[in-house]
Amino acid sequence: MPDWKPVTPLSSSPLRTGSALARLLDVPARRARVTHVEHVPARPAAPVSWPDWVDERLVTRWANLGVTGLWRHQIEVAELARGGQNVIIATGTASGKTLSYLVPAVSEVLDGGTVLYLTPTKALAADQLRTLTELDPPELRAATFDGDTSFEERAWARRHANYLLTNPDMLHRTLLPRHAQWSAFWRRLRVVVVDECHGYRGVFGSHVAQILRRLRRVCARYGSRPVFLLSSATASEPGAFAARLTGLPAEEVTVDASPRGTTTFALWEPPLTELRGEGGAPVRRPATMESAELLADLVAGGVRTLAFVRSRRAAESVALTTRARLEDLAADVGMPAGGTGTPPGEVETPTRGTGAPAGGTGTHTGGTETPVGGTGTRTGGTGMLAGLPGKVAAYRAGYLADDRRRLERAFRSGELLGLATTNALELGVDVSGLDAVLIAGWPGTRASLWQQAGRAGREGQDALAVLIARDDPLDTYLVHHPEALFGRPVEAIVLDPGNPYVLGPHLCAAASEIPLTPDDLEIFGPSAKEVLAGLVEDGLLRQRATGWFWTKRERATDLADIRGAGGSPIQVVEASTGRLLGTVDEPSAHTTVHAGAVYVHQGETFLVEELDLDAGVALVEAGTPDYTTFARDVTEISILESLRSRPLGPGELHFGSVEVTRQVVSYLKRRTQSGELLGDEDLDLPPRTLRTRAVWWTLPASVITPLAEEGLDLGGAAHAAEHASIGLLPLFATCDRWDIGGVSTELHPDTGLLTVFVYDGHEGGAGFAERGYARALDWLTATREAIASCECDHGCPSCIQSPKCGNGNEPLDKAGALRLLAVLLSLEARS
Repeated sequence: MPDWKPVTPLSSSPLRTGSALARLLDVPARRARVTHVEHVPARPAAPVSWPDWVDERLVTRWANLGVTGLWRHQIEVAELARGGQNVIIATGTASGKTLSYLVPAVSEVLDGGTVLYLTPTKALAADQLRTLTELDPPELRAATFDGDTSFEERAWARRHANYLLTNPDMLHRTLLPRHAQWSAFWRRLRVVVVDECHGYRGVFGSHVAQILRRLRRVCARYGSRPVFLLSSATASEPGAFAARLTGLPAEEVTVDASPRGTTTFALWEPPLTELRGEGGAPVRRPATMESAELLADLVAGGVRTLAFVRSRRAAESVALTTRARLEDLAADVGMPAGGTGTPPGEVETPTRGTGAPAGGTGTHTGGTETPVGGTGTRTGGTGMLAGLPGKVAAYRAGYLADDRRRLERAFRSGELLGLATTNALELGVDVSGLDAVLIAGWPGTRASLWQQAGRAGREGQDALAVLIARDDPLDTYLVHHPEALFGRPVEAIVLDPGNPYVLGPHLCAAASEIPLTPDDLEIFGPSAKEVLAGLVEDGLLRQRATGWFWTKRERATDLADIRGAGGSPIQVVEASTGRLLGTVDEPSAHTTVHAGAVYVHQGETFLVEELDLDAGVALVEAGTPDYTTFARDVTEISILESLRSRPLGPGELHFGSVEVTRQVVSYLKRRTQSGELLGDEDLDLPPRTLRTRAVWWTLPASVITPLAEEGLDLGGAAHAAEHASIGLLPLFATCDRWDIGGVSTELHPDTGLLTVFVYDGHEGGAGFAERGYARALDWLTATREAIASCECDHGCPSCIQSPKCGNGNEPLDKAGALRLLAVLLSLEARS
């Protein structure tokens, strides 16, 4: 299959890896942390000539930029789009997806049409504008239209732009509601480019799907039927996903014909420390600390490296820790081995030799490399190392536009050698020429993993990628089961456009743009008629003979919080100055800006003094805590309806509708540098109720009674299995463990049986639980294997403990969970 990744035998030797990995493994204590090394072979190119229909002026301009032809997959996409077919290209990073849609898109502009380009991030839109500016095709007038665009620039774009670069948020809130002001643009719209569309998953993806349906309806009003051209990282069944996202059939192109250098991919598990957490469980060294140490070593060797982390706070922390480590290294150069500061052998410093880059920029070639504290001559080491801390920075969403552009330029030019980033740099921004990528924790999907790993080696050179496991069941499973990453197709992208809590607000927005008619209902899906009836009953829409009309004075688009979870936003305000720092959606406020929470805004750290839900305000003050906070909740769940069920071993598996009541009851404090547990503080917040979808399994009394008689703690076993299964579901559904929740009980009142639930944490569901139902056997088998893979004795955060458990991770029974899952999966009967 074209979307499978190559796999080499599990016995692959680190001796075959490149010099970058060898540099990291020069420290003997690290060698046991590498659980697997995968060697992804190089791939030759499959070039083809330009198609005849491409304007010669474009061919000449691309030739001046070094592009003399296309790869086979690029021309396949271009030909399909030129022929009027919707198409999705789903190939790896650095495979030239940009050129595959630029060729037909710019060609349409030269023929008098317009193009709408949609991207999930401002950084990617700016990068695309830079690409178009360098190409400088005749008659092209490109403009960005986002939150950073000034009033004057917006006015110019409305009057003159024929290639508009924007995002779903601006399309939802500005372009579609004010469609009459853009009538000339809509009439000539020929192509809609939906870039990096694998990011449109879950509830956010469901919102974007409805926005695209509203776009199609506005285009039809002005007589245009644009081709949708989607670009994605590798994904399973991309054509089906494109059809679900746009509501239109789409061809798929998945065979990558671009050249690629060899990639060495290492799986890395940080060691358990002497620190102890809840219940005396061992604490693993944080992935961010491990990443900072490895990033410092690579930067010291002149290896251009990108470190991906999971949060804005972590990006800042890794950058600061890396700079501090490099400062210590520079201060220690010339000291005797065993002196204060960096331990001998921990970090290598390059010797300046022939071809060695001055100041440490670029890839270090030539000379020899000697660990600090080892033997050998360090020529010019102090001067070179002294400037290295300034070559490390953080990059994340939330920075001012000028700061983002400056960092992007510095990294592209080699002025910066190390960058710690969130997934803001995952999505296609051109930072070619990298040598290595560090990935601190499973990024959520296989598509994201390969997207991030593919940032290195983007100019065809060999590259290193390292996945560093977090203290998490899924990370533990993956670093001990490399076959789950290499040699399997990537997962499908999950979204549910028919979710009534998503569809309803967009039907209101559509009616406010152009009154809805019965003929429009087909665009919005089979559940539209029922949802419309509810909107009429609630007084949001008025039904007349000709259709449905928006009746309110308020903006209908305000009903849909496309990137949040609904509810009125909570304003985050600095108490001493009254400065508005930002907003948080109401459901998230309970877990992110509760009293005592650590809140990070654009690199500044604040402590939350008060959360006033009635006033919609969280008051914060600047602070420098050496800890992070994690909210914990307790949950009750009741079954509303079982929609599907089937036998699973001696038990039953169900998928259906549930009502969940959650209450945040406390928060944990963990030391940032070590992960050490500092305390658990109580909170007094109101419960929240949502109706959503869940997958659950039961076991009959005839099966569990003998286990109880043997002394098995059924409640602790089910609780542990619930925690681990929540951690493993993201491997099979494109979600994060924070997108889902769970409940386990030895005797649930609605089933009368031992029951374990895993539910979507979004109103109406997001498709994650449904995916769990479909892949239950694989999912629960992986869950058991993850628990068994962890080297702890009685359970820890790497297997069965959860950071958000409101019951203090009590009771938990690791051995019991293994036994219970074995019974459910009929493993004992098989053996």
